[in-house]
Order: sequence, then structure tokens, then C-alpha cells
Amino acid sequence: MGLFTVPEARQELKRLMPVLDEIVVVRADMVELSAALTPGGRPTPLGGLPERKAAEARLNELMIEVQQTGAELKGVAPLLVDFPADLDDVPVLLCWLEGDTALEWYHRLDLGFAGRRRIPE
Repeated sequence: MGLFTVPEARQELKRLMPVLDEIVVVRADMVELSAALTPGGRPTPLGGLPERKAAEARLNELMIEVQQTGAELKGVAPLLVDFPADLDDVPVLLCWLEGDTALEWYHRLDLGFAGRRRIPE
């Protein structure tokens, strides 16, 4: 997959938002179902083992859908999506973190998440 420009990454994120929102819901369902299935776990109206397996399968499908765009899914809890790009001929990852309202951050490849900075306008 190629590199994204900032406008392309922002457009792709906008297109992916329903998928990312569903990942958050399915992730929460899996946690609740998993807790219910542990010894002494509290029953849940979400179901049992078949529903847990179905949620896991759906989560995998959604993660693949994100990755097929060329974006990199770096984390699921919290949800973290990076878009490979170049800024001023420097390889970077345009970085969206669950809770961000827009794609406004990047970091150099060698600095990682701790090196996040605002995308220059």
C-alpha cells in the first residue's frame, strides 16, 4: 500500500468511522461476554460462548477492513489507527486515537506515539 496525503487520510478516516465505531461496540461486547464466561462470572443478556465467538469473528472482520485500506491498526483498547505518510519528505504516521474528533496528529516513525505532534496546517 502507498502513502496517504493528509487530505486522503482524513477522507479515509471519515469513511472508516462507522467501522471504528462498530469496533468499539464489539470490543465492549466481547469483554462483557468474556467476563460472563469466567468461573463465577455474572451472566449477561448478550449471551454466552456462541455469541462470544461470533463477536470475536466480527472484530477480526472489522480489523481486516481497516487494514485493507492501507491504514495500520495499532491498538484496539484504546483504538489507535495510523496512516503512513510523508511530511516535508520525512516518513511519518498520521495518528488517530479513539476519542479524537479528527485526524490532527502525527509522529515520526522513529519516535512512536510519545512523539505525537499536531499536523501543521
